[in-house]
Amino acid sequence: MKELLIGFGVLCVIEGLTFAAFPQAMRRAMEAALEHSENLLRITGLSVAVAGLLLIWLMRYGVL
Repeated sequence: MKELLIGFGVLCVIEGLTFAAFPQAMRRAMEAALEHSENLLRITGLSVAVAGLLLIWLMRYGVL
């Protein structure tokens, strides 16, 4: 549970810094996301989630 909260904290820091440093680019990215279909967004989200889980698994069990 501790690692999950640390990961969530890191996510919040990165997300916050990205919005603070590049507000216009983030606004454009959000507007671009609105133009895509729900299916494409869902597939992209699931793909990124699976890639993240794979990376966590590889790091956790010492493969990398």
